[in-house]
Amino acid sequence: MKRKLFLFVVFICFILLIIQFGKQELTNILGITSKGGLKVVALPEATVYLNGLEVGKTPYRDDNLNAGEYLVKLVSNDLSWQGKINLNKGTLSVINRSLAQSIASSSGESLVLDKGEGVVITSSPTGSKITVDGKETGETPISVSDLTPGSHSFDISHDNYLTRRVDVILPNSLSLHINVDLALAEVKISKVVTPTVAVVKKLVIKQTPLGYLRLREGPSISSKEVGQVSAGEELTIISESGNWIKVKLKDNSEGWVSTQYIQRLP
Repeated sequence: MKRKLFLFVVFICFILLIIQFGKQELTNILGITSKGGLKVVALPEATVYLNGLEVGKTPYRDDNLNAGEYLVKLVSNDLSWQGKINLNKGTLSVINRSLAQSIASSSGESLVLDKGEGVVITSSPTGSKITVDGKETGETPISVSDLTPGSHSFDISHDNYLTRRVDVILPNSLSLHINVDLALAEVKISKVVTPTVAVVKKLVIKQTPLGYLRLREGPSISSKEVGQVSAGEELTIISESGNWIKVKLKDNSEGWVSTQYIQRLP
């Protein structure tokens, strides 16, 4: 009877605590908060921000974080990256990044463990080819369910992108979600992210015996003279033919001058 009365009193007290503090706050008071871990690796070394707060530098690890979604930002001088990651109770989530000047040349992956089995792989770009332990398996997004616990290697590749390998140890009774960002191959980066820039070449007229240089209609001394340019005058180069250069004057008129009395400007 006394034992039942004691348990009843404890139950009532527990209900009153929930009413007063709320369920989440009560779990914090009792020390039974759900915790997860986060490991962050980056090249070059970077400052780590979680939900906007600076928490340290890479390599960074904290095994005592509340489970949930976090916004992670990495900053290294003028290089930066940010993305979201989930931390699940009792597991360690991992971010591995190679920082670069542009998103196209940046690469990396995040690894998140959760309840279940197998491996789920997503990628940017989507449709990347997946090779598991040397065996072609399919394209992203893909779920691989026939993997035994232990060490496995995943190669993620796509045309015009650099292949990335992820080596993991798959735990028992847990599923692994791998999200990979591939970097464009260097030749493709130049085509994608480099704007077209027109290079303007100029020349200056050197001193001549006459104090000026004849501007001709064509690239020949027998061509009709269409004007004269003074020594020291700067002209824009349009094209070249042998010992003659077609130029544009400040008034947008055009003609040919001999290379004998010109100096190219850098």
